[in-house]
Amino acid sequence: MSPILVRPVREQLEHDRVIRLLQAKYKRKFDVAINPGNEQTAPVGSGPSPWYPDLVLQERGRKLVGVVEVETAESVNNLEAMSQWVAFGKLRAQFHLYVPASAIDSTRRLCVDLGIPVAEIWAYHSIGDQLRFTLVQKTGPGLPKGSPEPRPSVAKPAVNGSSGRSAEKPAAPKTAAPKPVAPKPVAPKPAAKKAAAPAPAKKAAAKKAAPAPAKAAVAKKTAKPAAAPKAANGKKAAPPAKPVKRR
Repeated sequence: MSPILVRPVREQLEHDRVIRLLQAKYKRKFDVAINPGNEQTAPVGSGPSPWYPDLVLQERGRKLVGVVEVETAESVNNLEAMSQWVAFGKLRAQFHLYVPASAIDSTRRLCVDLGIPVAEIWAYHSIGDQLRFTLVQKTGPGLPKGSPEPRPSVAKPAVNGSSGRSAEKPAAPKTAAPKPVAPKPVAPKPAAKKAAAPAPAKKAAAKKAAPAPAKAAVAKKTAKPAAAPKAANGKKAAPPAKPVKRR
């Protein structure tokens, strides 16, 4: 921030709070230097009057990779802020701009009118005691991922001096494993129908009723003639007299 630009006390406190939150965010990948309030500890640019952005991002080798400027609702349309944006856009580093959510449209319009190459424009807004950041515009590639960790060296295979080919045998091509075939479901066979059992009551009644006439016939055949009546004195009674035919 330039010492010419003066903000109200409340906005200045919010401005410095955003700077410190961004310092913790970018500190995971870069060396971060900040210029909150009226502090001027990390300058950028060459010449007798260097600029002091809110955040200065450097790689481990002290190489400048980006500058970050935080604006408030009061400073977005300030002429001093416009001159800072133009200077930061000319650096050989990415320029990131953080503005309140209510000032997004005016910020985009100013960057287009002045031809300022901004790599990223972020909006911030407060929810209770927390601040939220939202990326609203990004042009070109992002910031580098910081200094990569050293990778272990891999020994190369020995090479024959005569043919120049590798002494190792080529790896056999991998064959795809056959996919398992799911067994087809077997439909259950229908159960055989059982013969209907005859009604026991009707069969028993038919068997009992059938021999009745036969028994009656045998009884008639075996029946004996009735004995002749006896007389009162114990003698056999004389047979009845035969009728005499008249001539």
